[in-house]
Amino acid sequence: MFLSIAVDGPAGSGKSTVAKAVAKNLGITYLDTGAMYRMVTLDVLRNKVSIKDMEAIKTLLDKIKIEFRTEGLFLNNDDVTTEIRNDVVANHVSDVAAIGIVREKMVAMQREIAKGQSIIMDGRDIGTHVLKDASHKFYLVASVEERAKRRLLEFEAQGIDMTLEELMKDIERRDGIDSNREINPLKQAHDAILVDTTKMTIEEVINFIMSEVNHA
Repeated sequence: MFLSIAVDGPAGSGKSTVAKAVAKNLGITYLDTGAMYRMVTLDVLRNKVSIKDMEAIKTLLDKIKIEFRTEGLFLNNDDVTTEIRNDVVANHVSDVAAIGIVREKMVAMQREIAKGQSIIMDGRDIGTHVLKDASHKFYLVASVEERAKRRLLEFEAQGIDMTLEELMKDIERRDGIDSNREINPLKQAHDAILVDTTKMTIEEVINFIMSEVNHA
């Protein structure tokens, strides 16, 4: 019996960090769907393609090669592990991820990867669309200020200079795009467990999810 765990939530809610740890603890595959959208975004930016040019985007998607290797994340055989985390990609990823043909391509890839194995995925529409029949679903939230503080620490560690106010505005902007897009918007699945991580440590969130999965 394969495990399938969906972890959804807005930017900065702790999805990726928690999902990675849960995957390690359970010995199952972790798929960072956000990284997939970031790689598409980087491809769009590198090729200077307008997000309104569907033909050009379709051409990129037809040729795109996304790989999760042991040594990092590869876009068309190029190691982009660090580059997809920069602020330029972050500023455009929600717009690119809202494009219908991009979502169709990524969802198809995600479902193919999930076949025949136990997996945990984090994203915006995993529980509501990608893995609608997941055995466990969680929806992580946190206040805008708390999410901005977390991002600020990440950016400071990377040497990226941004203020808390700038990050709060960016998070609110991304929340708006993710929640209001026409195709599979960010929302809590009806059968997902809501986890407010605002005042929780990463360890507490991980332990909560592990407890729910192990006692199901």
